[in-house]
Amino acid sequence: MASLLLLVLTIALGPTPSSAVGTDWWVPTARPAPDSGINVTGEPFTGTSATGEVRGFVDAHDHIFSNEAFGGRLICGKPFSEQGVADALKDCPEHYPDGSLAVFDFITNGGDGKHDPVGWPTFKDWPAHDSLTHQQNYYAWVERAWRGGQRVLVNNLVTNGVICSVYFFKNRGCDEMTSIRLQAKLTYDMQSFVDKMYGGPGKGWFRIVTDSAQARKVIEQGKLAVVLGVETSEPFGCKQILDIAQCGKADIDKGLDELYALGVRSMFLCHKFDNALCGVRFDSGTLGTAINVGQFLSTGTFWKTEKCTGPQHDNPIGNASAAQAEKKLPAGEEVPSYSADAQCNVRGLTELGEYATRGMMRRGMMLEIDHMSVKAAGRVLDIFESESYPGVLSSHSWMDMDWTERVYGLGGFIAQYMHGSEGFVSEAKRTEALRDKYGVGYGYGTDMNGVGGWPGPRGADAPNKVTYPFKSVDGGSVIDRQTTGQRTWDLNTDGAAHYGLVPDWIEDIRRVGGQDVVDDLFRGAESYLGTWAASEKHETGADLASGAATSASSSEWSLFTSYAPHRAVDGDRGTRWASDWSDDQWYKLDLGSTRPVARVTLDWERAYAKSYRIELSTDGVDWRTAWSTTAGDGGLDTARFDATPARYVRVHGLERGTGWGYSLYEVGVHSG
Repeated sequence: MASLLLLVLTIALGPTPSSAVGTDWWVPTARPAPDSGINVTGEPFTGTSATGEVRGFVDAHDHIFSNEAFGGRLICGKPFSEQGVADALKDCPEHYPDGSLAVFDFITNGGDGKHDPVGWPTFKDWPAHDSLTHQQNYYAWVERAWRGGQRVLVNNLVTNGVICSVYFFKNRGCDEMTSIRLQAKLTYDMQSFVDKMYGGPGKGWFRIVTDSAQARKVIEQGKLAVVLGVETSEPFGCKQILDIAQCGKADIDKGLDELYALGVRSMFLCHKFDNALCGVRFDSGTLGTAINVGQFLSTGTFWKTEKCTGPQHDNPIGNASAAQAEKKLPAGEEVPSYSADAQCNVRGLTELGEYATRGMMRRGMMLEIDHMSVKAAGRVLDIFESESYPGVLSSHSWMDMDWTERVYGLGGFIAQYMHGSEGFVSEAKRTEALRDKYGVGYGYGTDMNGVGGWPGPRGADAPNKVTYPFKSVDGGSVIDRQTTGQRTWDLNTDGAAHYGLVPDWIEDIRRVGGQDVVDDLFRGAESYLGTWAASEKHETGADLASGAATSASSSEWSLFTSYAPHRAVDGDRGTRWASDWSDDQWYKLDLGSTRPVARVTLDWERAYAKSYRIELSTDGVDWRTAWSTTAGDGGLDTARFDATPARYVRVHGLERGTGWGYSLYEVGVHSG
């Protein structure tokens, strides 16, 4: 009898199927019943601005299907179900009757995990801004965000094999790439699910896009462009065990090709754990300790730190206890302590990581540098600058903020994590001058279903609180409180509990920070597409140094290998030229004929130049300095200057950065 009463109640409370509509293209012809409310009225904006630019907000970092990650039982509830909302929005079976077995909640959040497990139709305790294990991306909530002005959503396919293996409950195996494939398939299934409501394939608002032109067309139609990304700890099986890579270049090529075929256009090369591609930017506090335990279980080594060599640094690990996680360590092992003045991961971008980076460039893919150690991220930026490649993303505030101008200078895109309105506004205003300088928009990364935590309530009596109903940023829609089943959410008192409250959060930003911040966000879609399009169109220019005649003031002698000048232009990054061990040394290239020269790239071995200059000549006799520095720090340097006719290019070392001589893996010369 109770079950029958509940069924009658849910049907009465839920919306009924929409009748066929005429010109209201944004209203489905048949919505499931019962289902969630949208609580937005008015037509979504279409077309472009007066200057021909698309408009709309960008969520550069979301996880629609992370309920299928980590073995399939860590995030409870689904984004959609053919059986309806009652099936989609229900808790995991082990959470009944009181949430006591919501183990991940108390490992990461410090609580006891207890909660009312009932989802539809009551939603007493979830979704909530501080609940890490419940579905936040129900399709109707995503629809509400789209109706509120969002036009790009990056769905990062995500998982972690170690978390899966140690978590008590799972429905499937822990292979990361298997989970990624499943989440990609389900994203396409969700597109079909939405299409059915609108009359068939291609008619819905949820559109997966695989190139920037397609995305632009979708946004111009007023729909949501969905981009597939990947955020996982061991992509292509590229883990490391005791510092030994478990993958090779063939695995990377095969993996990138497969992901590209699935529609993936952006990805992280490392996430949470050091792998065979790169070192990570640490987590802090209790969560950091727990992840460091996972690092050991995955790789056989804990994180290792060193003093930073520049202003950038990784997050402090801290020495907090995470008792539940530490129980997973073998007997006799314990998490090490870390010095407060050594905040940089010793691990940067590996040789395989560089191969993967260049492989993504060849495919026109965008690379996420969030979660990379500063050493790894710095090397990626060096590589992109050497090639003038714009495809760099920071999607949720996990890079060192000192990289901001380098990202913008390349043509990359930046989004900030979905912080509370005060914090979000503060950070947005800090970088506003740079956005103005480079003429770019801004984005946010909600990281919903990403076990990160979201903005809490500012309170019913907070100054400048959200007043319902309110108008969308474009002015064409009216947005009221969001209702699903028997629960109505109010951002002021509930915080950002689920994806449907993204428009409310943006309104909170407007009230706290003013229209300027929201205007920057509304230009996000155009800027994101600009980065994407430039990545697709990028072509590596001819390297004039390839095959050039070379000479040097000296070459180091070795019984076992050659350090002759031609080794720095042979296209092999495993060979190098090395000079004698004194300051005044030079390395010269003869291009064969006079050509315009505008860019020289120098990939230094550990023996680098602290002070040096790039000199050009048309006859090899008269030289002029095109570029110089007294603050060289090794790595990959890119010298840019006005295009100048030259046949001869000389790198003139004036002061060494080490006790050795000067040594270069590769020298590149380019006309532009």
